Parts: sequence; structure tokens; C-alpha cells
Amino acid sequence: MRLPATSRLRHNGVVSVTPAATPIRNPYEFQADEVTEPPHRLRGILRQIGPGLILSASIVGSGELIATTTLGAEVGYVALWIIVLSCIIKPAVQSELGRYVIATGQTGGEGLNAVPGPRLGGVNWVVWAWAIMTFLTFFQIGAMFAGVAWVLNQLVPIIPINGWVIILLGATLAILLGGAYGRIEKLATIKVCLFTMLTFLCALIMMRQPGSFSWADLQAGFAFDLPKDGLVTAIAVFGITGVGASELFMYPYWCVEKGYARYAGKSDNSAAWQARARGWIRVMNVDIIASMVIYCVATAAFYMLGAGVLHKAGLVPKGMDMIPVLSNMYTQTLGQWALWLFYVGAIATLYGTIFAATAGNSRAFADMAGLLGAFKRDDYAQRVIWRNRFIWMALIVPVVFFFVFQSPVNMVKAGGVAQAAMLPILSLGALYLRHKRLPGSVAPNLLSTILLWVASVTIIVVVGYSLGREFFSSFLR
Repeated sequence: MRLPATSRLRHNGVVSVTPAATPIRNPYEFQADEVTEPPHRLRGILRQIGPGLILSASIVGSGELIATTTLGAEVGYVALWIIVLSCIIKPAVQSELGRYVIATGQTGGEGLNAVPGPRLGGVNWVVWAWAIMTFLTFFQIGAMFAGVAWVLNQLVPIIPINGWVIILLGATLAILLGGAYGRIEKLATIKVCLFTMLTFLCALIMMRQPGSFSWADLQAGFAFDLPKDGLVTAIAVFGITGVGASELFMYPYWCVEKGYARYAGKSDNSAAWQARARGWIRVMNVDIIASMVIYCVATAAFYMLGAGVLHKAGLVPKGMDMIPVLSNMYTQTLGQWALWLFYVGAIATLYGTIFAATAGNSRAFADMAGLLGAFKRDDYAQRVIWRNRFIWMALIVPVVFFFVFQSPVNMVKAGGVAQAAMLPILSLGALYLRHKRLPGSVAPNLLSTILLWVASVTIIVVVGYSLGREFFSSFLR
């Protein structure tokens, strides 16, 4: 492949190369001239973040705008603790998966494929479980197509909702086919900034309105009670808010394409490599923290609007009335004029998630095809071909789901429950990589290891208890 334009810096005798945005070479292959000293000052580190912004674009979507607000509308403030726990507990697992790809140069799929257990076609049960889960999350993508199409139909009613879905399908294919990392990162950044601050502003205004919020409501939200009437939604919300199972699996691919592993260089266990690897792991952790702050604020704001506005008014999003009901979060806090502002934000939020999630899933599916023997690891041209094939699949299947089921809220819940069920598997996979596969020279410190264990055990207990309770409740009815 043609080499990119580069800028060279010399630090302590090491020539570092910062690749230009275009054209790119194989991001999954180490190149000696791409070895780069990590930044040490916060300003330099912040200029290197990006994978977390793409994840935030994927996160702040159906989970927040639809599932989170629906839970708030159903049960009020009582489940606020689930939202906060979901956001702050999973980054420990995310960090371990990212650390592994930087330290080894492998993809997340390659790492998790090493977990012991049954295998089919050379691919183990963890990767197959991810593939099944992702197929179920296509229900969520279909729901997002429906939401964006509904809004566009309000703006241009001459085109029916199904017609807008087809137009959106074509536009998304045009954006993603052949799209490199840089394009995805820029679009994700715009999307995250646009709607997050608007929703945060609405939540602040709502908190000042009598009857919508009180400190007693906030206290009830952290009483650690499970909602009786909204348990399925609560499980779905835990699965898809914060870093969901899909995003946990995607994140290592964005770390690879951003260049963290290539900049650290191929492991030779030298002191210089260890210093670089730890430096880029530090950059990755700042990326994770920055994105966590963004989606935690956005998620809490969405939930509080659902609890403070929709629940108080007795409104719960259902069926194709989803967007009109959700718009009350803006119109009842900012005024009727904010309806169109909500429409613009809904388009940005839902559509941004469509392209970010599809971009990540297509990369992971292409990697899985490589693990199944469809192409050799260093054949980037074939990887791109398979990635584009999966882009078609990952967009057409959700559209078909929408045409068949026509129930966006339930479609989001179905995908969320699937993600929740996958979280314990990925947590166990992260623990295995930490203790059995990660080079000891770049292993996390004791505190980070303890946080990983706490996060993993919490995820397993919360998801296991919630799914088990729902199963036995259904069985005994």
C-alpha cells in the first residue's frame, strides 16, 4: 500500500513518526517507521484520544435516548443507581481489553479467541457468542432507523417513513463503504458534542422546575432497589448504557486503527518498548476516562428527563409514538419551540449511533472471517473487502427487522438484553487475558487489577441475578 505523508519528531534519539490522515496503510501490521514516543503532557495526550469518542457516538444513541428514558418513564428515579453503576463499572474491563491489544498487537477478537472452551471452525465460543449477540443487536439498529425516519418524515412528509428508511440505508452505505478511521472519528466527535450538551442543559433546567425533581427523588434513586415493573427494561439498560458488550468488543479495534499498538511498536520486551507501551496505555486510559465522563453525563441526563418529565406526566414511549413522547423532554423544559431542536438532536444521536456501531461491528466481523480462514492476517485488501461485505449485512438486516416488527422500543430492549447476557462472558475473557496472556512487563498495577475483579464480579452478579429473577418469574407465572 502507498505510504502516508508523515511528520517526524526526534525525542531522546528516537525518531517518531506521526502518520497523516490519508492515505493509510495496513493498521493491523507493525511498521518500524511508525514507532512513536507517547505524549506526556495532558494537552498532547488529549490530542491523541479518539477511540473513546467513537464509542461515545455509539453509546449515546438507542440506549440513552430510547431505553434509558423509557426506564425513567416506567419506574421514575428508583433505578438511577443502575444507570450510574452501568457507566462507571465497565471501563475497567474496557481498559484491560485495550491494554492487551497495545501490548501484543493482536486484535480483540484474536485475544478472546484464545479463551479455553469449545471451538467451531477454529473460532471459540466467546467469539461465536459475540456474533450471536451482535445479530440480536441489529434490532436496536433497526429501531434507530425507525426513529430517524420518523423525524425526517415530520420534516418532509411527502416521503413516507419506510421511504426514509431506504434513503438512510443508501446514505449510510455511502458513508461507510471504504471509510477509514479518520472519517468515523470526525463524524463521531460532531455527533457527541451536538446532542450531549443540549440534553444536559435540559436536565439542569428540569431540576429547577417544581414537581419534576427533588433531593428526595435523588436519594430514592440510590436506594439500590430493583424496579418491580420495569425489570426487563432495567436489564436492557444495564446491557447497553455506558460501555455495552458491543462497545467492549469494538474498542480494541478502534485502538488498533488509531495506532496505539503500532506507535508502541512490536514487543521486544526491551526497556524502551516497555516505556512506550506503558505510555500509550496511559493515553488509552485517558481516552477511556474522557469518554466515560461524556456518556455518564449524557446517560444520567436522559434518565432524569425520563423520570422527571415523562414519568411525572404518565408518558411511556411505545411503538411508533416513541419520538413524539420523547420530545416532551425538551418541550416541557425549554418550551414548544424546542421541538425542532429535539428533532435535530434525535437525528444526530440515532443516526450517529447507526454509523458508529456499524463501522465497529463490520471490523469485528471481518476479523472473525479472518479467524475462520477467509484471508491471511496481513492481507489488508481482503480485510477491507470482508469489512464492506459485513457493512451491507449490518445495515440491511436491521432494516428488514424494522419492516417486520415495527416496534422500536421493544426492538431496543431485545438488543439490550442480549448485550447484558454477553457482559459476563467478556468480563471473564478480560480476566483470562489479564492473568494468562498479558506480558507481565506491562501488566496493570494492583489497584487496576482489583478494579478489574470488582467490575467483573459486579457485572456477573448483577446480570446473573437480574436475568435469573426474570426467568424464574416468567416460569412461575
